[in-house]
Amino acid sequence: MSEKKQETSELLTKAAETLKRELAKLDDKRAILRSPTLTGLCSQLRTLPQEERAAFGKALNDLKSEVAGWVDASQDDVKLQPIDVTAPFDVNTPANHKPSLLPARDGSKHPLMVELEYMIDIAYRMGFAIEESRLIDDDYHMFESLNFPEGHPARDDYDTFMTTDGLIAPAHTSTMQNRVLKKYAGNLESGNPIAVLVPDRVFRNEDLDVTHEHTFYQFEGVYVDKGITVGNLIATLQALLSSYFGQALKAKIQPFYFPFTEPSFEFAIERPESLRKGDTEADMWLELLGCGMIHPNVLKAAGIDPAVYTGFAWGGGIERLVMMKYGIEDIRHFESGKLDFMRQFS
Repeated sequence: MSEKKQETSELLTKAAETLKRELAKLDDKRAILRSPTLTGLCSQLRTLPQEERAAFGKALNDLKSEVAGWVDASQDDVKLQPIDVTAPFDVNTPANHKPSLLPARDGSKHPLMVELEYMIDIAYRMGFAIEESRLIDDDYHMFESLNFPEGHPARDDYDTFMTTDGLIAPAHTSTMQNRVLKKYAGNLESGNPIAVLVPDRVFRNEDLDVTHEHTFYQFEGVYVDKGITVGNLIATLQALLSSYFGQALKAKIQPFYFPFTEPSFEFAIERPESLRKGDTEADMWLELLGCGMIHPNVLKAAGIDPAVYTGFAWGGGIERLVMMKYGIEDIRHFESGKLDFMRQFS
């Protein structure tokens, strides 16, 4: 072996030993590929005479391949035990008995969660309590408590998923209406209103397209007190949505039908400036959600006297608001797991 080849071999052997020591100290083994030891050798290659570069470059590439193999081997050594993601850790579970999890330092909040938290913050500042819905429910809370008696034709409009023992994946957050009315009934006795926002997932048996998903989020609002009118409903929704879009918005309602409200309405807002398409009447308004005055039968089912108290309720989709706010063209992006979409909001 020539003296020059001997020097190159010794240099790379020492570099390999140095890299092994560095690798043992690293938590993120991939960082070794950016080690100053390797980058220094690459810099040295550019300073060599032309006739020596080929041999040195080949030996350096062999070393890089060897180091990459060490990294791959170290990743194979990390054995993550399968876990049940539906079972939260018990607070008393020792740390050494908990399964290993991948680090979350590179993660970010889902855009829906960011916007949902923003909507919750607005409602909270308006005086609303916040209650989560349920991901599985029963026929009574899905239909009967909301003035859908058995055999009611309006039940057919809520095509959702059911289990063989009669439980239901809620098609709307209104399944919580009876519960929150009962839970906060004491507010009325003390002279305070019932004011609750219920944000959570709902499920529909939908044909998927750019505007329809089988799983999406709704935000349900319930407000009950003495002397509550449609005017209170319009003013509350107008204030909530104007704050969400960051500009004062005009609002209007038009008659509709829901079994659990009477009268019932579709609620529309003046299009935010970012969504203006033209100057015609149709272009100026955007139908957002369903709402109305809570039906007396719904109040009675919760033990509230409709002769003394009145109230309103609404239900709308979070995805629709987020799509309008950011110009998102396809609702399926939210559940797709596409990183290029998610990273726009990180």
